[in-house]
Amino acid sequence: MAKYKPYSYKQGKFIPVDFESQILPGTFEHTLHHLIDNELDLSIFDERFRNDETGAPAYDPRIVLKIVLFAYSRGIVSSRKIARSCRENVVFMALSADTRPHFTTIADFISGMDKEIIKLFLEVLLVCDAEGLIGREMFAIDGCKLPSNAAKEWSGTRADFKRKAEKMEKAIAAMIIRHRETDANPNDQDLVVREQKYINTLNKHAKKVREWLKDNDDKPGKGGTPIKSNITDNESAKMKTAKGVIQGYVGVTSVDGKQQVIVHAEAFGQAQEHDLLLPMVEATCENFQSIGDENVFTDAKLTADSGFHTEKNMEKLFSNEIDAYVADTMFRKRDPRFAESGRYKERHRKKQARLQGRSGLFKTDHFIFPEDLSHCICPAGKRLYRSGKNANTKGFLSTRFKGAKRDCLPCLLRAQCLKKPDITECRQVAYFYGRTEKKKNSFTERMKQKIDSVTGRAIYGMRLAIGEPPFANIRHAIGLNRFTLRSKRKVNTQWNLFCIVHNLKKIQRYGVSYV
Repeated sequence: MAKYKPYSYKQGKFIPVDFESQILPGTFEHTLHHLIDNELDLSIFDERFRNDETGAPAYDPRIVLKIVLFAYSRGIVSSRKIARSCRENVVFMALSADTRPHFTTIADFISGMDKEIIKLFLEVLLVCDAEGLIGREMFAIDGCKLPSNAAKEWSGTRADFKRKAEKMEKAIAAMIIRHRETDANPNDQDLVVREQKYINTLNKHAKKVREWLKDNDDKPGKGGTPIKSNITDNESAKMKTAKGVIQGYVGVTSVDGKQQVIVHAEAFGQAQEHDLLLPMVEATCENFQSIGDENVFTDAKLTADSGFHTEKNMEKLFSNEIDAYVADTMFRKRDPRFAESGRYKERHRKKQARLQGRSGLFKTDHFIFPEDLSHCICPAGKRLYRSGKNANTKGFLSTRFKGAKRDCLPCLLRAQCLKKPDITECRQVAYFYGRTEKKKNSFTERMKQKIDSVTGRAIYGMRLAIGEPPFANIRHAIGLNRFTLRSKRKVNTQWNLFCIVHNLKKIQRYGVSYV
C-alpha cells in the first residue's frame, strides 16, 4: 500500500518577506510600481493636503494609487476588500509597503479624485504615446452601459412617486386596522411582529419618497415632457440593454486603432448616445493637444455606430472636415450581406399573427390608388379620404389618406388592417413619390453615400475590432462590470480608473520598454 508524507493546510508559518522582491519584473504590479514612481507626475495630488505645519502626516498618494489600480486590475472595487487585501495579500503588502490604509481613506481617495483623474489619465496617455502604442490613423467612439449603485425600482416622474407614496400609505393604514382586530388573539402574535416590521419598512420608504418630492422637480426631456428621475442617484438613467433594463450610466470611450488604447473616456447619465458624439470628438482633440498633437483628426479617420447618428452630428463632422464613417439605422438593411437577416423576424411576425387569429397585416400594396390620388380604396372596399397632399414624411414626399370612423370601427377586417385594433380607431396610409430636395442634399444622405461605398464599408467594418475589445477586457477579463459610486462626478472618476487600468495593461504587454 502506498505511503505518503502527512500535510495540513490548517497551519501558518512566520517568514521574512522582502517587499521589493515580491514585485516581479514582467508583471502588471511591476509596471504599475515603476510608472508611478518614475514616469507619472503626481504633484497634482499635493494640493489636497495642507498639513505641512499642523496636522498628522497623510498617506502618500502614490501608495494609495498603486493599491487602488492594482485592486481594480483584479476586479476588486470595494474599499473594504482593498483594505483587507493590504493586510492579507503579499503583493498588496509589497505595493503599499505594509502601510495598511483604512478603508475610509481608500474610499475618500477614490471618490474625491475627480479633478486629479483627468491629469492622471493624460499622464498614462503620454506613456502610451512614448511607447509607440498610439497610431493616430483611426479612432472608434463607442459606449458601454453599466449598472450603477441605484435601483431602477426607485425611478419615475413626480406623478409616479406620488402614486407610489399614496399606495404605501394606504397599505400601512390597512395593516394597522388589521392589527387592531387581531390584537386580542394571542395565536397571531408572530404574524403581528412580521407585519410590524413590514410597516416600518413601508414607513421608511414612504418618508424617503415624500422628502424627495419636497426638494426635487421632474427632469425635463427634449420635447418638454418629463423624463424619469431616480431617488437614489438622480444623475443616473434608466437604460435598455440586451439583457434587460438597468439603472446606470453609459461609459463612452474614444479608442485608437493600433493597440486599442483608450484616448478619452467619460461617463454620462443618459440612455441615448445621440448627443455624446461631438463632446467625445472635442475632448479627444483636447487630449491630443495636451500631449503635443494640435489636430489629430487632420489625417485620422473616425468611426461610430448608429447610436451616435443624427443630422446635426453629420453636419458638424462634415463642416469640420473630419473623415468620419458613422452608420445610420438603415445601414444593415442596405448591405447585401444582410439581405436575409430579417427572415427570422418575418417568420416570428407571421407566427404571432396566426396565434392572434390574423393572417397578416394589410400593406400599402393591398390598397388601390387612382391616378389623381383623390382617394384610395381599402381591402374592404371602403374609401379613405385624402388627409394631406405633398406632405413631408421623414424627408419623403407623400400623399396621406385616412379612413372614416363610420367605416373602420365596425369593419370585420380590423384585425388584419391595424396593429392595435383595440386602440387605433382608423387606418392611415401614405403614398410616397420619392425624396424631397432637402432630403437629397442632407448631410445624412452624404454620409450614406460615403459609408455605402466599397471603401466605406471596409473602413466601417474595422470599427468592431477597435471599439469593442476594450469593453470586453474591462467588463469580462478584468471583471469591472458595474459602478459602485453615485453621482456623475464620482462615476466618471471610476470609469476613468477602469480605462486607466486597461491602458496600463497595454503598456505592460506591448510597451517597448516593458516587453
